Amino acid sequence: MAPGVDTAALIVAAGRGHRSGGSVPKQYRAVGGKPILAWAIDSLSAAGIRDIRVVINPEDEGLYRAAVGGRAVGAWIAGGATRQDSVRAGLAALDGPAAPGAVLVHDAARPFVPAALVSRLLTALETAPGACPALPVVDSLRRGDAVIEGEVDRNRLWRVQTPQAFRFRALADAHRAAAAGATDDAEILRAAGGTVQLVDGDERAMKVTLPGDFEAAERLLDWATLTGSGFDVHRFAPGDHVWLCGVKVPHSESLLGHSDADVGLHALTDAILGALGDGDIGTHFPPSDPQWKGAPSDRFLAHAAGLVARAGGRILHCDVTLICEAPKVGPHRPAMLARLGDILAAHAPRLSVKATTTEGLGFTGRREGIAAQALATIRLPMGLI
Repeated sequence: MAPGVDTAALIVAAGRGHRSGGSVPKQYRAVGGKPILAWAIDSLSAAGIRDIRVVINPEDEGLYRAAVGGRAVGAWIAGGATRQDSVRAGLAALDGPAAPGAVLVHDAARPFVPAALVSRLLTALETAPGACPALPVVDSLRRGDAVIEGEVDRNRLWRVQTPQAFRFRALADAHRAAAAGATDDAEILRAAGGTVQLVDGDERAMKVTLPGDFEAAERLLDWATLTGSGFDVHRFAPGDHVWLCGVKVPHSESLLGHSDADVGLHALTDAILGALGDGDIGTHFPPSDPQWKGAPSDRFLAHAAGLVARAGGRILHCDVTLICEAPKVGPHRPAMLARLGDILAAHAPRLSVKATTTEGLGFTGRREGIAAQALATIRLPMGLI
């Protein structure tokens, strides 16, 4: 039974997750800059599941919509007071003439679902009505409170995970017959007489439960360190100041540009966009658009930094070199560094602002304008290791 249109996934996300801490339920908190629920949806989608539905607490609809964004999922389903109630509601929503042949039931607190795990589960449904991923217990087990009172035989003991896979009709019938208080779908099917086959689990399909689990989940991500470069030039025009790296610097001339012509911020914005592989400053802020006439360039830099944050990344380092004969940059460097720090505060990168001349050569040497070049280094999550 291969993943496809005949297989649906129910992600159970109606719980409150009090043990994890935080001000919102854990499924809406971020790992690698992306909500745990969004990771779960993306993982199942990457495994070939096209029909994905999420069971939520109706009070969390705003959090749910923000986490899901534009992802292709079916209409959300209102959960119940218990996990059993929520799964039953999800199965009822899927039932009918177009009911799937198989269903995966997954806990939203498990952000990562390796595609190979899904394949093993669905293959197991060819010979059994249910399948459950499990990992052997490898640690020695002891019974007791303050002191050891005895040993527990770990043979034939397993740590079960989700998603669990079922032939849809078998699970729906088992849930209708189940007594209240059941917490595991595999056990509900087994209690109804169905066979649940164990398949190899995956340590990466971990469950985020306690505060420290968020850091552990991030260690499972493949992080990439990327560098982008930027370069900008503006000519001088009549005026009494120039904007450089967000600081108003008195000068005998100004810089000509559609915005405030801050070459330092423009170069750095392009460097960050280059590291992201997301066009350049003109792509995001076309000079033909009148709304950017005279606009402060800190808006451009903040926009680029926001794109990094929304991708789950962080800006690590920024280096700007201003190329001009005048004005002197040195006296204003502390203010420039402080301003860059303010704009990029959410990332807290290492910052550098330098200046140089061209020894009287070229257009900057002839004092016709100012140039700037910049490098930016960012860190982005690229997916599951």
